[in-house]
Amino acid sequence: MNMPALDVITIGRSSVDLYGQQVGGRLEDMASFSKAVGGCPANIAIGTARLGLKSALITRVGDEAMGRFIREQMEREGVETSGIHTDPARLTALVVLGVRDEKQFPLIFYRDNCADMALDESDIDEALIASAGAIVVTGTHFSKPNTDAAQRRAIALAKKHGRKVVFDVDYRPNLWGLAGHGAGEERYIKADHVTAHLQAILPDCDLIVGTEEELAIAGGSEDTLETLRRIRAVSGATIVCKRGPMGCVVFPGDIPASLDDGIKGPGFPVEVYNVLGAGDAFMSGFLRGWLKGEPLETACAYANASGAFAVSRLLCSPEIPTFTELQYFLKHGSKERALRKDATLNHVHWATTRRPAAEGLMALAIDHRAQMEAMADEAGVPRGKISDFKVLAVRAAAKVAGGQPGFGMLIDGIYGREALFRAADHPFWIGRPVELPGSRPLEFEGGADIGTSLIEWPVGQTIKCLCFYHPEDPPALKEQQERQLLRLYAAARTVGRELLVEIIAGKHGPLKDDTVSSVVQRLYDLGIKPDWWKLEPLKTPAAWRAVADVIEKNDPLCRGIVLLGLEAPEEDLEAAFAAAASEPLVKGFAVGRTIFNEPARAWLRGGLSDEAAIDAMASKFARLVGAWEAASRHAAAAQ
Repeated sequence: MNMPALDVITIGRSSVDLYGQQVGGRLEDMASFSKAVGGCPANIAIGTARLGLKSALITRVGDEAMGRFIREQMEREGVETSGIHTDPARLTALVVLGVRDEKQFPLIFYRDNCADMALDESDIDEALIASAGAIVVTGTHFSKPNTDAAQRRAIALAKKHGRKVVFDVDYRPNLWGLAGHGAGEERYIKADHVTAHLQAILPDCDLIVGTEEELAIAGGSEDTLETLRRIRAVSGATIVCKRGPMGCVVFPGDIPASLDDGIKGPGFPVEVYNVLGAGDAFMSGFLRGWLKGEPLETACAYANASGAFAVSRLLCSPEIPTFTELQYFLKHGSKERALRKDATLNHVHWATTRRPAAEGLMALAIDHRAQMEAMADEAGVPRGKISDFKVLAVRAAAKVAGGQPGFGMLIDGIYGREALFRAADHPFWIGRPVELPGSRPLEFEGGADIGTSLIEWPVGQTIKCLCFYHPEDPPALKEQQERQLLRLYAAARTVGRELLVEIIAGKHGPLKDDTVSSVVQRLYDLGIKPDWWKLEPLKTPAAWRAVADVIEKNDPLCRGIVLLGLEAPEEDLEAAFAAAASEPLVKGFAVGRTIFNEPARAWLRGGLSDEAAIDAMASKFARLVGAWEAASRHAAAAQ
């Protein structure tokens, strides 16, 4: 038998979850929602991928934005997407959910003739099934003849190729037509025809997972031990009984006289914030252990811990831990009963689930406002012309990037609004400033309530904040600036945007080998962990090593450092690149005035055409790209 390329394929539901953000309110009163991938199989595909398994999903999505969102998010999570088929005739399923209190979690399924329920046998590719060590079939997709046939074909092919079959009972009574649309949170309604239907599936399963209520519908008895015995009578599968806050119990063989006599793992008592999605996180954790051949006790620990993360956070698939996060939790635990309040765990979760990015970054910075206002005033033209020039800068950057990864732009939202729109047409990393230009102490451009303005930003835009900060600044000034940076960091994490902190120390005091590193350490001491640092060129390897040591000690998950330009001549920047490239944490540069100063002045005066300005900026940007790449190659060869 060939070794499978994939660990697991999940089959069935995929939807978009719209979670009400006003916790404690009724769905009727929800005013805003968070969007995430949902549906049991889709969640498990994401969860197992995060936990280090090679996973795939077989489902259907609509030929519209929500379907594309599911596909793109799966790709970002590392899930194989060849089994996700686009249905041109149907819409992607939606689910509206909320948290009323610790026992009420209202939800409405919008699944009438939805794409995933149109799955049929034609969607089950034998080669794909054969490529995985296991498949996961789910209860809801046995509720309709076409989806039932699809999953039965998948089971038959898995058995043919010697693969394992996992059954997540995933019982939703109203998706079997047993309750009305308003009963989405109903978990159990006795139904003999559902039991009979599911019992025909059990003999082919290697692993069966469900809550006590779900196992009751599968086995046909509301007495848990009796239903386990009925399942065992028709199936030799390992049976996992999920018991909520009591963890789980596993029965690989005969059913004992007491539930407590099964195999168990450690439990993790946490505050229950939202139970929706906890079972999918649990299954992801259990599969991580079971499919890797770990002892059942270990699989239980992975499962219980993953479920604990899910119930302590708001959403479903976004809250499932990564394996890095899971290992950290199992080793260190948490001082917080509400895991969502644990700053260390939250950072590990954020840093290991944020959107993928290229290893390096070469950015054209065109976010300057005060400097370009001065240029426009000097040229005697309306400041509105600045916006037109910034669009030209986007075209220049795109000309150099040629669609390659690792290129980006810094663009403001004041004069760069149209440039931001045009930059989104390219695969650029995009950073956007929030600081009031030149402010010291730091002030925010959009007003005091920074969090409100960030909500309007596209999720892919990175917050950039420049702070003029020197270790020898007066204590009152440092305190004001630190308070602002703390507010910004909290807002960035709340709205889910990456943060780049730019520190310029040299304009307000001497630059010694430990100057910048001491600033970076101070911000880490405050609990600020930006995704990126943007720093002025440092003159010695010792200074760069000091900064890198601080970052590696405080946040080994940091994306890295980019160099700023400070209007330096190209030859000075080339020398700075050569000095910085030997430090692996320096990932590139974000340079502006060195590139655009001369073309901007000439263009604003009317002495340069649009195309000539684009060519001039592209030429300068390309030379800096070449210089950085040469410096990087030289540094790599020297190591």
